Amino acid sequence: MRRWRWIFLLFACAVVGVTGFALGTIRSTCELTLELVEEGSTDPIPGIIRLVDASGNVLLPENLVRRGLGVRGERPILDWSVLNGRATIRLPQEKIKLKAVRGLETEMSTAEFDLSGLARAEAQITLRRFYDATAKGYASANTHVHLQRIGRYEAERYLQESSTSDELDIVFVSFLARINEDLTYISNHFTREDFERLSSCGTLFGNGEEHRHNFNGGYEGYGHVMFLNLKKLVEPVSIGPGIMKSGTDGIPLQQGIDTARRDGAAVVWCHNKKGIEDLPNVVTGRLDGQNIYDSGTISGSYAETFYRYLNVGIKMPFSTGTDWFIFDFGRAYGKISGKTSIDSWLGALRAGRTYITNGPLLEFDVDRQGLGETLRLSKPRTVKVRARAFGRDDFQQIELVQNGKVVHTTGSHRTGGHHRAEFEIELPVDKPAWLALRTPVPPHGRSPEASGAPKNIYGRLLYSHTSAIYLEVGGQNVYDSAEGKRILDEMETHRAYIAKHFLFANDAERDRVLRVHDHAIERWRSYHKLKQAEPQR
Repeated sequence: MRRWRWIFLLFACAVVGVTGFALGTIRSTCELTLELVEEGSTDPIPGIIRLVDASGNVLLPENLVRRGLGVRGERPILDWSVLNGRATIRLPQEKIKLKAVRGLETEMSTAEFDLSGLARAEAQITLRRFYDATAKGYASANTHVHLQRIGRYEAERYLQESSTSDELDIVFVSFLARINEDLTYISNHFTREDFERLSSCGTLFGNGEEHRHNFNGGYEGYGHVMFLNLKKLVEPVSIGPGIMKSGTDGIPLQQGIDTARRDGAAVVWCHNKKGIEDLPNVVTGRLDGQNIYDSGTISGSYAETFYRYLNVGIKMPFSTGTDWFIFDFGRAYGKISGKTSIDSWLGALRAGRTYITNGPLLEFDVDRQGLGETLRLSKPRTVKVRARAFGRDDFQQIELVQNGKVVHTTGSHRTGGHHRAEFEIELPVDKPAWLALRTPVPPHGRSPEASGAPKNIYGRLLYSHTSAIYLEVGGQNVYDSAEGKRILDEMETHRAYIAKHFLFANDAERDRVLRVHDHAIERWRSYHKLKQAEPQR
């Protein structure tokens, strides 16, 4: 009888590659050695797993990094743990259900196994890749990360394991100053040498700074800007009594931006349309990219920044990050040349060869011209537009955007364990334009739980959008005169607001800040008049 029971236990534990070794004494827990491999390989790879016991309770093994570390509220990411290739975990001796993925490019793998009566067991889970961005020349980067209220060891382990399990190629960890509160910002303690050491895990870590000004406790000041791959801190890191509880509003962000640019850093405006010094720096060409959705909820819209810039001929690359912790899959993919490095990725960003996503993977070209490129037409004609999208989660459809308006859509369909959509069309072009590809815009200003819109497995509303491809016609590029006038009016309004409400120690401080707007207004007014004088197509 005992012999038959022994055989039954081995058989019960053999599902999905699990092999068990029952002991004479029945224990309440089982030590399960678990590993993830990619289809066609035997090498362990990092990923994330979700474990559920026989009663439906989520299990979070103590020795694994919690993927939802730092995330507040009841969110699906809190149910996932990081499996760094291979680990031994302690689980109840009962039936267990498992889900596993890695990054955005593998299908969901599921498994069930019975650990009843087993002290030890082993399992290997195979992940199937449905897309390979690296093979297509793309590298991914999260441009905006800080960590707080955790210890140094925990922070280092979290950065390495969360980044590699989400298959991020590059993560920029940025210094941030805020009076008193920054005492808990563990990410402020990392050095360039630390980032080089941490990069041994396979993800490259770059250093940065969030340079910011607040008029009060919110974003009503000059704004927030990221410096990426910065050699040394730009001081003061944060400006104004709204955030530092002392001093004045007498230093414009542009002063720090110019210092960072001379240092070779890339400059990215963050939090979409937050702050009132964005336009002076946009129209004077000081920004290398624009972040959107780098906050806990979907805030801002493409139209508030990207579309209005593109519609007046300003080439603004798309970028994104996650701010506090890596709470989402959010990243920007950049088409790089040669080996993946921080420099090669920032080169792709500056050239506009990027798309942002927290799920769908995009491919897009116009007459074989790729992201960031300019197609020069001597006269109006049709162009061939090709688009494809792939995603583990159903993104519903892809949308072709021309000068801010959707001009073509195609629905998604399921293929195995993932979804895809594609189209190839002939598009008439009779005037200067820009084109981009996106998936449906997530509801503006809504939390994930408040909407029935599609979400990823971390519970975040799905989004993706490419940077633009530009179409000149007869030597002219896009210029929306009405939008150009609104930009001019907005800068003048902001200048007046600053002059009236902000705090300056003396006239010299006030003049220094106002000159930023004066120079931008003068430059834009001249450009606006020049574009208005051009023959309109």
